[in-house]
Amino acid sequence: MSFFSKIFHSSSYAPSAPSLPESYDQRGQTYSTTSYPSNYSHQQQQQSYYGQGTSGGGGGYSYGHSGFPPGTSPDVIRSFEMVDRDRSGFINENELQQALSSGYQRFHIKTVRLLMFLFKNPHDSLRLGPKEFAALWSCLGQWRGIYERYDRDRSGKIDLFELRDALYGIGLATPSSVLQVLISKYDEGSGRKIELNFDSFVECGVILKGLTEKFKEKDKGYTGTASFDYNEFMSMVIPFLVSHD
Repeated sequence: MSFFSKIFHSSSYAPSAPSLPESYDQRGQTYSTTSYPSNYSHQQQQQSYYGQGTSGGGGGYSYGHSGFPPGTSPDVIRSFEMVDRDRSGFINENELQQALSSGYQRFHIKTVRLLMFLFKNPHDSLRLGPKEFAALWSCLGQWRGIYERYDRDRSGKIDLFELRDALYGIGLATPSSVLQVLISKYDEGSGRKIELNFDSFVECGVILKGLTEKFKEKDKGYTGTASFDYNEFMSMVIPFLVSHD
């Protein structure tokens, strides 16, 4: 399944996550039951160059349960309502940051902007409605389950080797050279071992999975090679670079 229907302007989208909701509709209209953070469950796997692949990674809404997918946890609804102070039925990036930071931990605004881009409302790219918020919350619940599973020393953070194993576990057999470049982004120059908190782990995961899915669209045989012209390459990469700066 493609990561974006169109890379720049589209009314449909496929959020980057370990797996898409079971009832996700290609037109972006339907979401599965959403709950508070839960453990990630294994999906059917296939072998390829990429390792063990997994299946699937307008107007205001009225309050109550009508604006959310059926079965949405009351906790998720409350989190949305608490930050939507103007009662518009939409939340902006600062309100999303507040909601996520209270439900999980402190999220950096650059990660929030990346998530806003991936789960954007087709009618308002600067705000999320209840459906987008519920889908995003469900996605983060799956990432949280992966994070906790591969934090094997229970330090509360993910190091390079745990990150490698976590990515492989969701079907991303990321080369060590790429991992080194990626994790070096979080080097604070203290000389200590680089470790990622949940916020940074989500950022790494959605970028890697999103770019991999875009690459797979060109690598139909899963050989690890693909051909791009300049425009295609820039259109693939730039949204991940500029959406959360």
